[in-house]
Amino acid sequence: MTAPEPPHCRKPHCNVITLHVECDRMRNQKEFTMRAGSRILSIVGAALALSLFTGTASAAETVHIVAAENFYGDLAQQIGGKHVSVTSILSNPDDDPHLFETSASTARALAGAEIVIYNGADYDPWMGKLLSASTAQDRVTIVAADLVGAKKGDNPHLWYNPKTLPAIASTLAAELEKRDPANASEYKANLATFDAAFGEILEKIAAVKAKYAGTPVTATEPVFGYMAEAMGFVMLNYDFQIATMNDTEPSPKQVADFEDSLKNGKVKILFYNSQVTDQTTTRLLGLAKASNVKVIGVTETEPKGKTIETWFSGQIAEVEKTLMGQK
Repeated sequence: MTAPEPPHCRKPHCNVITLHVECDRMRNQKEFTMRAGSRILSIVGAALALSLFTGTASAAETVHIVAAENFYGDLAQQIGGKHVSVTSILSNPDDDPHLFETSASTARALAGAEIVIYNGADYDPWMGKLLSASTAQDRVTIVAADLVGAKKGDNPHLWYNPKTLPAIASTLAAELEKRDPANASEYKANLATFDAAFGEILEKIAAVKAKYAGTPVTATEPVFGYMAEAMGFVMLNYDFQIATMNDTEPSPKQVADFEDSLKNGKVKILFYNSQVTDQTTTRLLGLAKASNVKVIGVTETEPKGKTIETWFSGQIAEVEKTLMGQK
């Protein structure tokens, strides 16, 4: 677009001078714009490089772990120590894990995870769906069911299986050593500390088994099933427990058999899931107390203020105290 002629100038040579001035002004503006743009790009590039550098440094300092259940999160923290940041999805002991629904925050947590730990065996099927929707090249997934050979249809409360937590601990320690070799000795030491502490729990289980193997017990759900088996107990009414766990109605015969085992004093302990109670559970608890059958509540989530070791030890101590009082 041609610049307008100054109103006081009507001579031809004035047009030439004006054009030269306008060209100089446009050239200077273009050079300034190019210099400014170059400077902005340099600043943005430096900021991006700093961001990438900072992100890399942070990633080297901590490994981000997401655990579906809080006892696996506790285990991850014990093994990783100060070199990991852990997020547990199911962590409220007052909630029913079977009613859990995923959210955007759950998806975001998994998207940034470098290591994911979950139960498997169809206990937390939502994890598979979330992981498939969030691809990550360097992410490693540790599934408890895979480590102990459990499959869909088996009792999914695998953390009460004495083999599960040590298997996860060993697998996690090896993965952390591979990702962070500079701190490998620390991961090895943490694993040894956990194995020693859990070894004491195994000794307590063995002590109960030595005294009370063959004791008939029952439960409203198979939550404590693996631990009861490890203690050598005979678990009655298993079909009823599976029906309850799967939110299906137990058959009349299953209900009658369960009630009879309480009324006739055949079972010595009734284990119940204190996180999940309904009318049937409440009625059976009342019947057990009326029949002088001891009742012990167990949980599917690690209670607040507890560790794996104190949680398990407390439950084992309660079982032993209950059986001692019956002799």
